[in-house]
Amino acid sequence: MDIVPLVKRLSEANGVSGYEHEVRQIVEEEFGRLADEVRTDALGSVIALKRGDGPEPRPSILIATHMDEIGLIVSELEEGFLHFQQVGGYDDRVLLGQEVLVHGRRTLPGVIGARPPHVLSQEERGKPVPYDKLRIDVGLGPDELPKQVRVGDLVTMKRELIELQGGLLAGKAFDDRVSVAAAMVCLEELGRMRHRWDVYAVATVQEETGLKGAITSTFHLQPDLGIAMDVTFGKQPGTADEYTYEVGKGPTIGCGPNFHPKLQQALMAVAEKLEMSVHLDPLTRPAGTDAAAIQVSREGIPVELISIPVRNMHTPVETVSAKDVERAGRLLAAFIASLDEEFLDSLVWDLGLDDE
Repeated sequence: MDIVPLVKRLSEANGVSGYEHEVRQIVEEEFGRLADEVRTDALGSVIALKRGDGPEPRPSILIATHMDEIGLIVSELEEGFLHFQQVGGYDDRVLLGQEVLVHGRRTLPGVIGARPPHVLSQEERGKPVPYDKLRIDVGLGPDELPKQVRVGDLVTMKRELIELQGGLLAGKAFDDRVSVAAAMVCLEELGRMRHRWDVYAVATVQEETGLKGAITSTFHLQPDLGIAMDVTFGKQPGTADEYTYEVGKGPTIGCGPNFHPKLQQALMAVAEKLEMSVHLDPLTRPAGTDAAAIQVSREGIPVELISIPVRNMHTPVETVSAKDVERAGRLLAAFIASLDEEFLDSLVWDLGLDDE
């Protein structure tokens, strides 16, 4: 699979949380090439099924990645300018000066602006401009603007994917479209492998506003195991080593109370067989990922989290290694291919920790 065009297509599609229809069409198309069945549930999550070849009734594993992105929504029109609220959580510091697309009665290019520093107080000049002081300008006057834009219209960043040196990519919505791409890599790899378990790959909706797609799809599918795929913090200047991971040095595997220790051990063992560099990501509280929703669905589901390091998270220039995306997909495929009928029985809570 040529990962760069795939990530580019997914990244540049629009799909603000709750309004994922544009990116959903791409996911349905790509899943349709790779899976045995594809359907969309009532909330809008796309569910792909790739059947295993083990005896029925087969156990199943859920792969959850979210396809929604953070964005903006028009909240007021004022003298030819647009007020906005956030859908999800952009970093306020990077909004000023961004080019945007306002999805009104027709899509309008716009810019996010603010009062110039010359008219600010000395105290205001030294602080980032809060988003409630920012305005979007699409170049229309107060009489024409209401004909094209209404309160409730969505706003997305106008951002094309950029290929950087060293195999790095930069763009918008890598949280979590790169994991959607990794799930597609996994499905393609499984097409060349024997796997006994049924595999549900789900591109969930509304993760950024409450994990809603993961909650509903997991409740419906009732998988035996769950693997969430998301992004984690990439190392860059000024970040603490204990919370960040080198971009280009492989994915991370979550550890902590949200995750089943034996799933962690099994994934680490698979990575070792692949001679793939991975890192443990300690998370002392349930991470704000689909894994948190999967774990407590129905009577509880053993879950793990595979994450891809990303720099500049929740900005329009998130930066990732294309190789890390591929590695995450290959790791997951190899893990799924290793699952047999006895694996579930091994997930007991007598972990033997006292004996070690």
